[in-house]
Order: sequence, then C-alpha cells, then structure tokens
Amino acid sequence: MGTDSAHTVKSYEQELTRLRALMTRMGGIVESQVAQAIAAVTEQDEQAAQAAPAQDAQVDALEREVETLSIRLLALRGPMASDLREIVAALKITGDLERIGDYASSIARRSRKFDLIDGNISLSGLSAMGRLVQDNLRRAIDAISQQDADRALEVWNSDREVDEYYTAMFRALVTYMMEDPRKITTCTHLLFIAKNLERIGDHATNIAERVYYAVTGATLPALRPRGGAALSDPDEVQLP
Repeated sequence: MGTDSAHTVKSYEQELTRLRALMTRMGGIVESQVAQAIAAVTEQDEQAAQAAPAQDAQVDALEREVETLSIRLLALRGPMASDLREIVAALKITGDLERIGDYASSIARRSRKFDLIDGNISLSGLSAMGRLVQDNLRRAIDAISQQDADRALEVWNSDREVDEYYTAMFRALVTYMMEDPRKITTCTHLLFIAKNLERIGDHATNIAERVYYAVTGATLPALRPRGGAALSDPDEVQLP
C-alpha cells in the first residue's frame, strides 16, 4: 500500500473514531440530564432541576457536529458494509439521544412547578424505574463506544421490565387519585413523569437496536419484549 493510501486509511479510521467519541460524549451529557431529572423529582433537588435543561444546548450542538461529520464521511469516503451501517446508525442514534435529553428536561421542569413529594404517595416505584432506565441508557452508550452487540441485546431485552414498572406506576397513581381527589394534580404530574421515563427507555432501546444492526448487519425482531400492558394507550389497562 502506497504512502498516500495508508494516510487516507488512517485518516478515515481517525474520523470514525471521532464519530464514536462524539456520540459517547453526547450520551454522557444526556445520561447526566436523566440522572439530574430523576433527582429533581425524587429528592426535590432544585439545583438538579435547573441543571438538566441547561445542558440542552450542548446536546444540540453535538447532534449537529455528528450530523456534519456523518454527511462528510458518506460524501467523501464512500463507506461500505459495517462502516456504512455505523455512519447511518450514528445519524439516527443522535436523534434518539437528543429526544432523551428533551424528555429529561421536561421531567426536570415539571418537578419545579409543584411539590411532588407527598408523604402519602410512594415514589419508590418511580425511583426504581428511574434507576433501571438510567442503567439501560448507560449500557446503550457503552454499546456505542465499544460497538458491543451483546450489550445492545441486553438493553433490548430489558425494555420489558421498564414497561412493567410503568404499568404498575400507572395503576398505583390512578388508585391514589380515585381514593383522594386532592391528589389528582400531584398524581397527574407524576404520571407524565413516568411516561417520560418510559419514553426514555424506548429511545435507549432504539439505540440498542441501531448498534446491534451496525455491528452485526442483522435486525432484531420488530416486536419488542413487552411487560404486561405497556400502556402505549391507557385504555389497554384495566384500572383498579
């Protein structure tokens, strides 16, 4: 291989490495936003509630940077096979990460509007669901940086448990509202927060699917594992 060819290959590999690094950095910021949003709700942490939305601009800037680099690679490098899959996946993954950041910011902002801590309403289910969603997101981001199909598959399979938490929370919060109408406002906000967490879990699963395809060239089943009634439509669940 000539010197020019070797240089071209090295430069191309460096750009692919930079693409992964940008996605990983973006994922790290989004992961921080999710952690702050959960703390804002479960601990009524005012500083965390302000910090999560404040990072939106960084996430948006990184999304644009990944998009610019991906288009450059597609236009100038003519990638094939796994490289082509990875670059196309990057464009979609950053969209998922940006949406996760938006959901986290929404949770954080909602936590500031009302006092969501009520001694008679347990937040243990919300906390557990938040930890699971955070863990899935962290593993999805690790799968991006390591191009790890096995880890991506673990995240995909965990989507069922997220659904189960959401279904249980939905039922519990509706029960609170039926038993004491004074709790309707608080429980309604908590329902929106739980739904946002469920959507964050869905986007983490999207990321896992894209990583799995980029690495293996195979697609996961279109029908994801789902826990109980997943409540894409609340009418699907029998209320207490």
